Order: sequence, then C-alpha cells, then structure tokens
Amino acid sequence: MSNKVADVAKSTAVKKKAVSRKDMTKLQWTLKEMRVNWLSYVMLAPYYLIFMTFTIIPVFVSLFLGFTSFNMIEAPVWIFFDNYARLFLDDDIFILAVQNTLIFAAITGPVSYILSFLVAWFINELSPKLRAFVTLIFYAPNISGSVYMIWQVAFSGDSYGWVNGNLINLGLIDTPIQFFQNASYVMPLCIIVALWTSLGSAFLSFIAGLQTVDRSLYEAGAVDGVKNRWQELWYITLPYMKPQLMFGAIMAITGSFGFGGIVDALAGNPSVDYCAWTIMHHLGDYGGARFETGYACAIATILFLIMIGANMLVKKLLSKVGQ
Repeated sequence: MSNKVADVAKSTAVKKKAVSRKDMTKLQWTLKEMRVNWLSYVMLAPYYLIFMTFTIIPVFVSLFLGFTSFNMIEAPVWIFFDNYARLFLDDDIFILAVQNTLIFAAITGPVSYILSFLVAWFINELSPKLRAFVTLIFYAPNISGSVYMIWQVAFSGDSYGWVNGNLINLGLIDTPIQFFQNASYVMPLCIIVALWTSLGSAFLSFIAGLQTVDRSLYEAGAVDGVKNRWQELWYITLPYMKPQLMFGAIMAITGSFGFGGIVDALAGNPSVDYCAWTIMHHLGDYGGARFETGYACAIATILFLIMIGANMLVKKLLSKVGQ
C-alpha cells in the first residue's frame, strides 16, 4: 500500500513539474537554472575553458584540416576528400596499419578489460592489508615507466637473451632467434607485453567500484532467488558499478587503439615488414616526420571515428548487463 502511495505522489510531482515548464521553452528553462546555480558555473569555468581550448577546439580544427593540404608553413589549401581518397585508394601502408590496429585492438581491448575486472574481483575478496599489497604488485608494471624493456632483454636476439640462452642450453635451437626482427614473432610478443601492462586506471576503478557495492543487496538477492556467485555478479555487482565499467571500457579502447610506443621500443620504427605498424605509427610518420599535417589530420579523423564506433558498441553491450 505504501508503495502505491509513493508512486501516486511521484507521478503528481512529475505532472506539477511538467505544468510549471509549459510557459517556457527548454532554452528559457536552462537559462533560468543557470542563473539560479551561477556560482557552480563560475567554479567550473576554469576547467571548461582549459578543456575547450586544449581538447574540443583542436578536435574541430583537426576535422577541418583533414580536408586541406597543409604543411605547417603555408596556408591550408582546401582539397575536399582528396586526403581520404589517397588514404583508402593509394596508401597501401595505411590499409595495413588499419588491419594491424584492428587485430591488436580486438585482442588486447576485450582481454585486458576482462582480465582487469577478474583480477580486481579476486583482489576485492582479500583482507584490506593484503588487498593493498596485491594491488601494488599487479599495478606495478603500469607505473614503472619503461619496465616493458625487460622483455627486450628476455627476447634479445643474441645468446645472452634469457629465452635464447635457455633454448640453446636445452638443445632446442643452435643459433639465437631474432625475435624482434622476425615478422612471425613481433605482433604476438607486442600483444603479450600490452596485456602485461594493461592493469592501469581501469583496474583501479574496478576495485573502487567493487568496494562501493552495498553488501545488503546480496542478502536481498538471496531472498529473491540469487543462488551463486555468478548470479550475484551478473544481477547485482555489475549493474551497480556500471559507471566504473564504462570508464574501464573507455580506457581499454583508448589503450588498444593508441598503442605504439612499446612497439617502437621493442621492434623499432618501422617494425620489420611493417608487421606491427599501426594507425598511430602512420599518424606520427606523416604528422611528426613528413609534416603533411592535412594528411595526418585525415588519419587522426579515421582513428577518431573508429574509436567512437567502438565506444558506441561497448555502451550498447554494457546496457545489456544484468538483463
């Protein structure tokens, strides 16, 4: 009975609110709310100014320059879709870069995302002191700078490399394998290193999200028929921490599509036969080395659209959580 009363009161309040807005447009109502909460907007103004100046405006400038021929010295010349036609019809290296990027993102993105959550879920079950220690152990590769260079030592192309040295001692090979000079090994090794360093901000956000789940929900779930930990995870834990899941997804997408520095450090730039050449490499080549800024902006636009598409797909998938 009390629930029905609450529902009636809620519907009445909504109707009153709707009536109160009938005499003004949405813009007028927004301006009214801004006048009421002017102090909040003043406090947020410095952040909005910096964000607009260094993020929003450069994005729109890049979108515009993608339709021009621009070399950072002369004025931009409008060439419409010529850069995009060149990308997809004349630039074979770009097509290879797209293929490598999608392969890399399709593997590292979902795997690192799921791995981050599973590790966070495991750590959340530990005692507070042990949890802090284990979190540091798993997060250490991400905060240790160029710690991934240990893989270059392990897979060094001479007999002093750990892998080659052990393989020679075991009699499995006679001569050292040039791991980072062999197209068959470069991409798999770079993917492994990326996964090894993937426990970053998303991992910490998952731990924080798991800590905020109301424990009484599990008791209520048991009364409603939740029978095991997997059902608890699907029907209670994941729906409760959707903001952290979305943040982790964005970080995973950004990391998987923006990967490039580790490839340069391990396999050189360019990698042998362009086997690990990504869109980020192509963007850096034309934007930072050749100074074909208009063409580089077209490449950046393609990468931006791919990431937006991946973000929309992940958002749609997360909306199914708990259903």
